Amino acid sequence: MSADERGAADVPADLAAVRPLLDEHAELEAALGDPAVHADPAQARRLTRRYAQLGRVAAAHRDWASAREDLATARELAAEDPDIRAEVPALELALAEATERLRTLLVPRDPDDDRDAIVEVRAGEGGTESALFAAELVRMYQRWAERHGWRTQLLDTTWADLGGVKAATLAVAAPEGAYGMLRHEGGVHRVQRVPVTESAGRIHTSAVGVLVSPEAEDVEVDLDPADLRVDVFRSSGPGGQSVNTTDSAVRITHLPTGTVVSCQNEKSQLQNREQALRVLRARLLADARAAASDAASQARAAQVRTVDRSERVRTYNFGENRVVDHRSGYKAYNLDQVLDGDLDPVVDSLVQLRTREALAAASEAGAGA
Repeated sequence: MSADERGAADVPADLAAVRPLLDEHAELEAALGDPAVHADPAQARRLTRRYAQLGRVAAAHRDWASAREDLATARELAAEDPDIRAEVPALELALAEATERLRTLLVPRDPDDDRDAIVEVRAGEGGTESALFAAELVRMYQRWAERHGWRTQLLDTTWADLGGVKAATLAVAAPEGAYGMLRHEGGVHRVQRVPVTESAGRIHTSAVGVLVSPEAEDVEVDLDPADLRVDVFRSSGPGGQSVNTTDSAVRITHLPTGTVVSCQNEKSQLQNREQALRVLRARLLADARAAASDAASQARAAQVRTVDRSERVRTYNFGENRVVDHRSGYKAYNLDQVLDGDLDPVVDSLVQLRTREALAAASEAGAGA
């Protein structure tokens, strides 16, 4: 019997959910060793992501089982050995911490957390200043992804003056799923600073909207060609100048829903069409999930109702080098580092908030049962 199996055989009732997860982890490990599974890349990718997720649970369970065993042994020997007795409080603390880590990982996850993500950044109130900050947010997400070794691809960019962007679409892929981390970025981001276009030195407040969707697999969203209107046009770069002599940019309109997606970053019309379809599938999948669930609908609507400065989830104050997340209450004075991709502490505060809320909900549900 493995350490995982020994530990799972005797766990407190509030940790009992670990047993089926450890069984699933073992089954996935065996399945991923079968070459036939890898003949279907999409299936192999899904299984690999799920295995990585359950690997964190298995590791936390091993730590918990080891801490529990160490404490039990120390308590048995404490009566005869004063030195061991002195170690008991530290071992009790270690077990409590290991228990909390495991309990946190047992909170039911949104299955979409293991997917890749489509991030759409759009300038809002503030004109040129908003477009400039939108470009900075895109770079922030790219640098954050680089720190983690995630893959990013800029699918589409609509340029504005001075190097700003009116809109940009970024695909982010991570081995354990990017959506689970990036989902917290959805909302209106407010910036307070003196614009480069302001000669009087007055602080302006602008807003940028961020919408995050889980990327859909091809088979999940059936796109009928008859439902699509495809228009082509010439790509444009900063300042509006043409960057291509052919009509390579693509705009796709999904007629039943009115959803419009455009892509122009690739030189090939075919490539831009494929990228636009990726974004369209992600949007339609998110909309379908939202329609099927009131909670999901409210969550999606809460991301960006309007790109208005009052509807903010986070504020970036350049004068004070301060970043504040209005949902978790996180505040730090390292805005320059955050914009350079040091986003983990901000996102961790939101992950912890979400976990606390889920634990509280689970506790209430258990008390009412």
